[in-house]
Amino acid sequence: MKKKPYISIIITYFNKRKFIKKTLNSILFQTYKNYELIFVYDDSNHEDLKYIKQHLKKFKNKKIIINKKNSGVARSRNKAIAKCKGNYIAFIDSDDLWKKTKLMKQLKFMKKKSSNFSFTSYNVIDEQNKFIKKRIVKIDPTYEKLQKKNIIGLSTVMINRNIIKDIIFPILKTQEDFALWLNLIKKGHKLSHINKTLSSWRKTNDSLSSNNLQKIIDAFKLYYLYQKKNLILSVYSVLVLGYNKLFK
Repeated sequence: MKKKPYISIIITYFNKRKFIKKTLNSILFQTYKNYELIFVYDDSNHEDLKYIKQHLKKFKNKKIIINKKNSGVARSRNKAIAKCKGNYIAFIDSDDLWKKTKLMKQLKFMKKKSSNFSFTSYNVIDEQNKFIKKRIVKIDPTYEKLQKKNIIGLSTVMINRNIIKDIIFPILKTQEDFALWLNLIKKGHKLSHINKTLSSWRKTNDSLSSNNLQKIIDAFKLYYLYQKKNLILSVYSVLVLGYNKLFK
């Protein structure tokens, strides 16, 4: 019998004790079982570590990386990627959720399409797990379209190890995933969409992703430093991104 592909699941943790149990359970109850979990504890406050380790005991194949101080999600994910042994790499934030068939359906799609990168539609939920809305993806984005609006949710992404040399998150506090998607598509990698809702993204009031000023600063850095646009084009691109985020 042919061995099933091994998946490396990367999760980083910072001050999400309220949600982490549900997130870990959504991984634990996956119908696809041939995976390793790489958990990066990125909180200089180690009060939650005992609680986290207790829940990680349920996982047969796991690696725990403990940062001495808060390093940010980009550095933490890059550190985890270096430890991956899987044929595929999947990401999930520590307050998001997966449907139990997420890995199985996404892997089946990628093998059928010989895809190196896939992402899916997803639900938006609040802190009480109540449904807010769906975010439906309908296209495989071009660079021109993606730079105007990030339609790719991190916790929906799975990447083939074939392109691991290109999977490096730029060092930004926010928008680091968006910067990576743009870098990948710019290098010629096709980002394939799956029009199935397989994940839930949690909207919280205290997260970095909810900090609009930080997102504006990082969006400018993304275009100016990483996409090498000039000053005027960088400012314009931030305005277009913000407009699309708010009104489309």
